[in-house]
Amino acid sequence: MTDDWAPLERELALWREENRVLPIWWRDDDAVTASPALERLSALSARLALPVHLAVIPAAAEPALAAHVAEAPHLIPVQHGWSHENHASSGEKKAELGAHRPVAEILTELRRGRQRMRELFGGRQRPMLVPPWNRIAPEVISGLPELGFSGLSTFTPRRGPWAAPGLEQVNTHVDPVDWKGTRGLLPVPQLIDGLVANLADRRKGAADAAEPLGLLTHHLVHDDAVWAFTETVLERLLAGPARIWTMEDGE
Repeated sequence: MTDDWAPLERELALWREENRVLPIWWRDDDAVTASPALERLSALSARLALPVHLAVIPAAAEPALAAHVAEAPHLIPVQHGWSHENHASSGEKKAELGAHRPVAEILTELRRGRQRMRELFGGRQRPMLVPPWNRIAPEVISGLPELGFSGLSTFTPRRGPWAAPGLEQVNTHVDPVDWKGTRGLLPVPQLIDGLVANLADRRKGAADAAEPLGLLTHHLVHDDAVWAFTETVLERLLAGPARIWTMEDGE
């Protein structure tokens, strides 16, 4: 059965009629080394001319990843916590940067992570923090600017453009993976409906229209269906009234 993209096309047509421009960006999590999946991600990014903000786990990152990124200017390294280790108690939602440890301990790890990112990427990295599992305690957020971070990215529409003074919040909004079920592709109609609702809320003033619309992917777990959806949704968004957003280089 062919997926029905007509609802998205109708919404994008309304954006064009109202002379609106949709800023979009792409984030992919859990990078640690070079792999066929990373090569596929990189090739798709290059073909679409849409950079990928590659969320790298500093403690686990290997030199092979740095070598691949060095040859791929469309891959933009950003920091994905420190070790992607869960410190939440049993029964709680997973979190590495939650309120389960002293803030000073967490910030020390993140500082080590920034140093590791510099060693790996030699200045190619951007000063954005992506918390593992998209969860971070407010008291940790407050300490990020002093470490040199100027961007924070989690999931779902942001409450405001600034997470803390000097710390821009730019979230992701579409994740095609069925994490609570098959770990394959979520039903495409569900994904399209969610995307259209997000765009309609922006157009009607119920959500922040200035926040770049973010696609969140995880190249290491994709099956062919997830890859196909990723390519199709990005092609359709890029064909609309789109403007590509990337994190500024503040290192």
